[in-house]
Amino acid sequence: MPIIKIWGGYSKLKKLNSRELAKKANELRLISLEMIDKASGGHIGGSLSAMDIMTALYFNILNIDPKNPKKKNRDRFILSAGHKAAGYIPVLAERGFFSKKLLATFNKLDSPFGMHPDMNKIPGCEMSTGSLGHGLAVGLGMALALRMDNYNSRVFVLMGDGEIEEGTVWEAAMGAAHYSTDNLIAIVDYNKCSMDGLINQVLNIEPIEEKWRSFGWEIRRINGHNMDEILTALSNLPKEKGKPTVIIADTIKGKGVPSIEGDYHWHYGLLSDEQLLDARRKLVGGE
Repeated sequence: MPIIKIWGGYSKLKKLNSRELAKKANELRLISLEMIDKASGGHIGGSLSAMDIMTALYFNILNIDPKNPKKKNRDRFILSAGHKAAGYIPVLAERGFFSKKLLATFNKLDSPFGMHPDMNKIPGCEMSTGSLGHGLAVGLGMALALRMDNYNSRVFVLMGDGEIEEGTVWEAAMGAAHYSTDNLIAIVDYNKCSMDGLINQVLNIEPIEEKWRSFGWEIRRINGHNMDEILTALSNLPKEKGKPTVIIADTIKGKGVPSIEGDYHWHYGLLSDEQLLDARRKLVGGE
């Protein structure tokens, strides 16, 4: 499948405030759910839990240009938890990287959009991900390269909480602190659930703040569904010069669909017609 063309309907972005961002995130949740419904299944839980963070990044924080997605001084975003692509792809479309009409092809034959993002097919996607644990290391490399080229650009890496059970994450964390990469920001979507069960039962990652701090990182702990807290955490970075920052965002798996919230069984699935209708009512008040 060839790379899809950049959508021509983009205009200069007006940053959204916290109230507008919260509304936008819920609209994008519904688009994600309807996209998954057309595909007869998808990774629902994490796509919904990470949506507020991705919305804040793309509509308020990131220095990016959908008309020029490869501009050298852009900020970078890596969805290291690549299975959350069903949430990420609608964000890119809404931001103007390609036509929203293409979302209907999600996970269909010859579509540029699979269950995991492909940087060779999707404008605005910085890394092909899916196998967990690699995004932070790649982000570290990007951050070092940007520094060597004298750019003030930042690299944001969104990881799942189950993902940080991977050893490669902590190797990258050590490297980032050692090289003082303060233009690297890790974000942990801490929804407390993995595919196989609750995080603290599968492989406990607590005390999470103390772990990151001991590796030399600055810590911010937030409610990952409170836009004011999200914007405060993502603004004025780095938190401390010479140190990478990690934002630990407490979230709810399946956020926005009451019948699946907090249930690890909804790592992947397909809503019933009744559940989708209920989600539509809750998220945007539609029918």
